[in-house]
Amino acid sequence: MNGSALMTLRASERPLNELHDAVLLDLDGVVYVGPHAVRTAPEAISKARAAGTRVAFVTNNAGRTPGRIADHLQNLGIAAAPQDVVTSAEAAARLIAERYPQGSEVLVIGDTGLRQAVHRSGMRPVTVDSGTVVAVVQGYSRSMARDLLDQGVLAVARGAFYVAANADATTPSEWGIAPANGAFVQVIQHATGVDPVVAGKPKRPLHQEGMLRTGAHDPLIVGDRLDTDIEGALTHGAAGMLVLSGVATPADVLAAPEHQRPHYLALDVSGMNEVHPAVERDGTTARCQGWTVATDGSGVELSGSGEPLDGLRALCTVVWETPGVDPVGTSAREALGRLGRLGR
Repeated sequence: MNGSALMTLRASERPLNELHDAVLLDLDGVVYVGPHAVRTAPEAISKARAAGTRVAFVTNNAGRTPGRIADHLQNLGIAAAPQDVVTSAEAAARLIAERYPQGSEVLVIGDTGLRQAVHRSGMRPVTVDSGTVVAVVQGYSRSMARDLLDQGVLAVARGAFYVAANADATTPSEWGIAPANGAFVQVIQHATGVDPVVAGKPKRPLHQEGMLRTGAHDPLIVGDRLDTDIEGALTHGAAGMLVLSGVATPADVLAAPEHQRPHYLALDVSGMNEVHPAVERDGTTARCQGWTVATDGSGVELSGSGEPLDGLRALCTVVWETPGVDPVGTSAREALGRLGRLGR
């Protein structure tokens, strides 16, 4: 494949689980969707472990405890212990514990998972500001209390270290899109003028916690979101595999900015156990397996047949490497339409 200045898709003649010493798996959209497992996930995770790959489940969710998440995974037929689950709450707690003495008071704005993470880190979780509070840590809660936000403003304005478990602006709910932790972080941020240190994806601390937990030096980061999982992998200098079983669509991938482009594409998490074909670039043409994509510098034309994902690989290569091609233009949309439904 002809390399570009920044990101192009990689090829691998060996399964990815043989190239990397651990896989860090996002949960919702990768391992499960809501209460149900992604169909291929239990077998794929078992196969990766059988090949000797260490597996950690890494989530921006700061509300649920690792124990509750592990129970959920076990109910889906996926072997998991609490220590296999890495949450943004734990990454946030580590940021504070590395800075202050054991037993220091930390004002916790969030749910049980965040309070327990602070406690396990050796800090003392509290809910009222005082002169002895050294830090404020904020995570998502569906029952966010106004009095806790008030206490957080007082502490941060006084100079307490401010950490957000994650900065996701929205979260899905039974009614549709609902405000997530990032929306409530804006309350304290706006009131105090202080920006928090963010622990969750795409920032480094959460994936760093996953690497510490697994002892990984060269992990494969697997996720379904470009703006958290894949951007987080690139921020960390790790390989990122995007799966199409969750949030991101083929159109999203095609239009991804350079800092959110994955190294590998897969329909689902089983892609971590598979080889990934090369895209061969020859001037204005790219080929992957049975598919060919040609460009005149402003549009693209897809021809051929085979696995649709290979067509998407070739299409991404041409669009990403040809500045004049509009990734949301008519020719790109027509090419995607020819590939049909990919993913969920």
